[in-house]
Amino acid sequence: MSKKAFITGITGQDGSWLAKLLVDKGYEVYGGVRRISKQNLSGLQFLGVADKVKLMEFDLLDYSNIYTAVNTVRPDEFYNLAAQSFVGTSFAQPISTGMMDGIAVASILDILKTFSPETKFYQASTSEMFGKVQEDIQDENTPFYPRSPYGAAKVYAHWMTVNYRESYNMFASSGILFNHESEMRGAEFVTRKVTLNVAKWAVGRGEVLQIGNLNAQRDWGYAKEYVDGMWRMLQHDKPDTFVLATGKTTSIRNFITSAFQVIDIELSWHGENEAEFATNTKTGETVVKVNPDFYRPAEVELLIGNPQKAKDLLGWEAKTDIAKLTEIMVRHDIDMLN
Repeated sequence: MSKKAFITGITGQDGSWLAKLLVDKGYEVYGGVRRISKQNLSGLQFLGVADKVKLMEFDLLDYSNIYTAVNTVRPDEFYNLAAQSFVGTSFAQPISTGMMDGIAVASILDILKTFSPETKFYQASTSEMFGKVQEDIQDENTPFYPRSPYGAAKVYAHWMTVNYRESYNMFASSGILFNHESEMRGAEFVTRKVTLNVAKWAVGRGEVLQIGNLNAQRDWGYAKEYVDGMWRMLQHDKPDTFVLATGKTTSIRNFITSAFQVIDIELSWHGENEAEFATNTKTGETVVKVNPDFYRPAEVELLIGNPQKAKDLLGWEAKTDIAKLTEIMVRHDIDMLN
């Protein structure tokens, strides 16, 4: 009999990639979706699995709705990927972010403990929990210091996962994933904002890219590979916490430079701080400039993960470097605009 998996946030970037992975492995896949007038199934359609998953109305803030989903499906594996995941928005909506990203996870855990204790649970934790980093390279033992309502809510959800694992002997694992991108990343995220802008230059509709803190450094990997790590966590012989990362960091500035190189535009950077901008070295035209409106109230300057535990225990490692990642995303966006 096929295993059954339930994925919250199945229409998002990670949810779509995970659905594809599980369908290919022979799972019966269910997905929780919010009740809205029109579902955005573009990710599932792009990966060819939209007609191979079963969608159910799902509200993270409704305990009875979560119970109904769990009781109906009785999943072997439950992947909680749904969240208010945009850091910038969390400053404007701190209460709802806390409810969706924090309290809702406690509800899911409590329902699984009470009604489906045999279900294996995966919680999508995040490198944003490290925030104002306490160690140069972050691993499973690095202290948390979140710098956004999003990061703070995720810390609560993370520790609730650990608490239920230790208190009730649940198979509840937490994946602390560093930044992972793909051609299905939402346009509100900085990487996709960059690659979409570069694609516009490639098709003759270029406009100046306005960006926030160019000095922020992130550990960027390919989402397709990271969902495999999620699955491996629930196949491990015991529940645990794992960091998934590349172990390499890249600044926003260098990500932009790499993305423009895909379309053979070399950038020259000028100025500093709020006055910094970049020009096309061949034409002298300004293509990037800093806009302070995009600064966060509290910035996370450096994130770089140590994935050694995942490599040793799960056999997982990131394989796509930043040059290949930007190429995948830019090429996809060019095709989409043509």
